[in-house]
Amino acid sequence: MTSTASKTPAEIRSLRALHPQMRERDFARIHAISEAQLVAAETGRSVVRLRADVAILLNGLPACGEVMALTRNESAVHEKIGPYEKAVLGKAASMVLGEQIDLRIFPSRWVSGYAVEKTADDGAIRRSLQFFDAQGMAVHKVHARPATDLAAWAALVEALRHPEQIDTLEITPLETAAPKGEPAGIAQLRERWAAMTDTHQFFGILNALNLPRLDALEMVGEDYAFQLDHSAVEKLFTDSAAEQLPIMAFVGNHGCIQIHSGPVTNIKTMGPWLNVMDDTFHLHLRLDQIASAWAVRKPTSDGHVTSVEVYDAQRQLIIQFFGKRQEGQDERTAWRALVEQLPLFQQTNAA
Repeated sequence: MTSTASKTPAEIRSLRALHPQMRERDFARIHAISEAQLVAAETGRSVVRLRADVAILLNGLPACGEVMALTRNESAVHEKIGPYEKAVLGKAASMVLGEQIDLRIFPSRWVSGYAVEKTADDGAIRRSLQFFDAQGMAVHKVHARPATDLAAWAALVEALRHPEQIDTLEITPLETAAPKGEPAGIAQLRERWAAMTDTHQFFGILNALNLPRLDALEMVGEDYAFQLDHSAVEKLFTDSAAEQLPIMAFVGNHGCIQIHSGPVTNIKTMGPWLNVMDDTFHLHLRLDQIASAWAVRKPTSDGHVTSVEVYDAQRQLIIQFFGKRQEGQDERTAWRALVEQLPLFQQTNAA
């Protein structure tokens, strides 16, 4: 089942002209359209419709040099500056394994794409490549930088250009997946959890046991997962910055996961947003949308690995943290100690 926008492209453009400074995601939500439909309405003007071809994109981006990669969900925006390097293409999943830009991409979720040019207040042209899922939600964006090779950028846009340059876009409403069967019990979960030898096995275990991720954390027991106070998230950033401890920060959606590996330094809180504003890494995290935070221990062949996982009110994963480590090595004792000292969730019994 598909649906078109509740407004025509002309109506969308007229409304946008009245609110040019509003964030795209906010504008789309207020006017009951998808972000992709907002972008599509400018096709033939400031926008070129693209094919959402991950292989062409990843093969063409290295020639563009320095760019900014952006992946987000409802509560976190993850931005990395650098070149796209070391692409590994696959039908089910592709990867970018560069020093700065580190991505896990799920091509089946990439449905539409657009090359966007906007003129800023200072007259500069802002260029971006934007890709969306079937619901019109952004899965990944690439922004040109002053050092970007614009000839290579233009060649990539042409390579991705869609043969049909139309300003409408049909979207598919998200359907809730039907339960696959009865979820496993605590005994089965603990048995499979204890037998892990690699953290990458965790997703398969959840699927096999028919357990949502947060359900598993709540069930498994405090020796493997314990709940943290909401203040633990900000403390994780400030403590790791103070120690210059290299961390890994994962932000994703169902089409892309983006990873930062290294220290964080410049931490600023503004209203509900916690911001990291380092040279090649920017993060914007809505602290007020955190419903729960968990410290998680997963066994591996190199000893257990400790992570911090943060969830929203819909029980969706917002952001995940690890201590930076090399395969085949135990995790840093400083990271493990930092997590162990984060404030615990205190259950209140107030009426």
